Amino acid sequence: MTRSDLIEELTARFPQLTQRDADCAVKAILDAMSDALVRAHRIEIRGFGSFTVTRRKPRIGRNPRSGERVTVPEKRVPHFKPGKALREAVDAGQAADTQTTWPNRDVCT
Repeated sequence: MTRSDLIEELTARFPQLTQRDADCAVKAILDAMSDALVRAHRIEIRGFGSFTVTRRKPRIGRNPRSGERVTVPEKRVPHFKPGKALREAVDAGQAADTQTTWPNRDVCT
């Protein structure tokens, strides 16, 4: 699913939203999440999962072309951990089903 798909899904579920309003909503949510992760804050969306920033230690790697040893510096990388409801839905093969009943899915309709 892409950003455009999210926008289309929003406009399909909420006919009162214009394409532009849905685009602004998706952009605002993604920007807020990105800003929180840049500041190393944890994002938790109950039933879906959590996003955290983890630290990767510096290490010695190899250049795949030459085989030369290179130093890979320390990095901070985003990490996603799915929530229990999402894990169970994916495991049951329900994630592709449009009729999946997620907790609180119909709250906004």
